[in-house]
Amino acid sequence: MADYKAIRGLTIRTIAGDASPIVIGDIWYNSSSRKIKGAKIVAGSWATGGNMNTARVTLAGAGKGTQTAGLVFGGYTPAPAVSALNESYDGSSWTEEADLNTAREALSGAGTQAAGLAVAGYISSDSALTEKWNGTSWTEVGDLNTARRYGAAAGTNTAALMFGGLNPVRALCEKWDGSSWTEVGDLNTARGYIMGGCGTNTAALCVGGSAGPNYLTVAEKWNGTSWTEVADLNTGRRALAAAGTNAAAIAFGGTNPSPNYVALTESWDDSSWTEEADLATGRYYLTGLGTSSLGLAAGGIKTGAAGANDTEEWTKAAGAVTFTSS
Repeated sequence: MADYKAIRGLTIRTIAGDASPIVIGDIWYNSSSRKIKGAKIVAGSWATGGNMNTARVTLAGAGKGTQTAGLVFGGYTPAPAVSALNESYDGSSWTEEADLNTAREALSGAGTQAAGLAVAGYISSDSALTEKWNGTSWTEVGDLNTARRYGAAAGTNTAALMFGGLNPVRALCEKWDGSSWTEVGDLNTARGYIMGGCGTNTAALCVGGSAGPNYLTVAEKWNGTSWTEVADLNTGRRALAAAGTNAAAIAFGGTNPSPNYVALTESWDDSSWTEEADLATGRYYLTGLGTSSLGLAAGGIKTGAAGANDTEEWTKAAGAVTFTSS
């Protein structure tokens, strides 16, 4: 049998306590407790973050790779009014930034806090508008081929993917190269009413949504050429959010017939979905940012409010465990 040194190339170190930082794959001997210990991913949890300045629903976001540098824009405010507002998050508070050129709701977002993309949506009719954010201002760029709302997007502001949406319910997928959109392979299941979307324009994930009266559990992965159905969510829903990659993601919030305000969080490990800790506040038509281990949920509709400004931060880190004999 191979020993630890043969596998890892080093011996087990001795520490008077636990390793810091804890890194997945590490093993050590804790001389204080006299036990061999190692690192594993522990259960994730949500904690309260700073509130947005303006409550809203059907908004979009950019900042898919980090929890502490996000951007949210557009949406519908309780006023009610279609919004052009744009806010950035620094890990504790939101700051108003330059508005979108065109106010809209039910739009899709991609990119980062310093280089975002706002796609499609609804103004007084379905929109094909695309705007790029450079960290200071928004600029109109090439339109989508097909106007729509309630879709999802993934990628960066120079290499993005936009998929699904309505009206009617669509399977359409378009790829952005930094200047124009090109139709590529359709989703296997047409859907709208906002599904969870995350990843890149060559490796995206689409989950949930709605096709007519159905609240979908269906998840699909994009490989740069085509979509493939993978394992279903445990709970079907639409108007949910997602964060992460197509191999490691979280899907959270949404609505289905019962309850209307879903707080469920499910994590994706590239083979199956697992139920995790709930959001503190069940809501739908929210937006999601960050990663599968450091996520962000912002805005949406919650019980008793036409629009929420709540922000919640998701953390799923490595923790120390004691090895026992079997």
